[in-house]
Amino acid sequence: MEKIRLADTKPHFVILYGLRGIAAIMVLIFHIFEIHGFQDSIYIIGHGYLAVDFFFVLSGFVIGYAYDDRWTKMSFFSFIKRRIIRLQPMVILGTILGGILFYFGFSSVFPLIGETPVWKMLLYLLLGMLLIPVPPSMDIRGWKEMYTLDAPCWSPFFEYIANILYGLFIRKFTKTALFILVFLSGLATLYLSLTQGNVNGGWEF
Repeated sequence: MEKIRLADTKPHFVILYGLRGIAAIMVLIFHIFEIHGFQDSIYIIGHGYLAVDFFFVLSGFVIGYAYDDRWTKMSFFSFIKRRIIRLQPMVILGTILGGILFYFGFSSVFPLIGETPVWKMLLYLLLGMLLIPVPPSMDIRGWKEMYTLDAPCWSPFFEYIANILYGLFIRKFTKTALFILVFLSGLATLYLSLTQGNVNGGWEF
């Protein structure tokens, strides 16, 4: 893969920018068709949600590439601080936009709007900005999501978990341990595919 160097950072892989853009477009097209009520059988891109899994893989590669050789000069808390600075602004912005759209939304899309007092919506706005998930019993949008005002927050939630595990343990794994981890993850994915019929999930408990 061709590399370019930006400022004083490590060389960047040019092709990854293109792949990231293609994956983002796939997710966008998938959700456009999903929103407009097309059935799975006639989706133009029915498995577009798998591009999110690609983002996770890409993120894991980039994190390892960027930080694996920095741990002699960087603490775990310094690493987590860098990840918060990178991820949290979009979490906060997305949640605020979600709250605004919820409050001024349509009851046909969000059936529980009329039953939700403003104080409760503001509480969930705060929980969302802090990336604290809520159980189905606390759902105010009617879609059983972990983040009832900004459903895509499930993605950075799991990315934070992966970052914490990487910073504490996985960065120290041998190649054998990494192989075992990937193998077991593959078995878990296969089991989910066979029992559920797909691997489309993650945003709800």
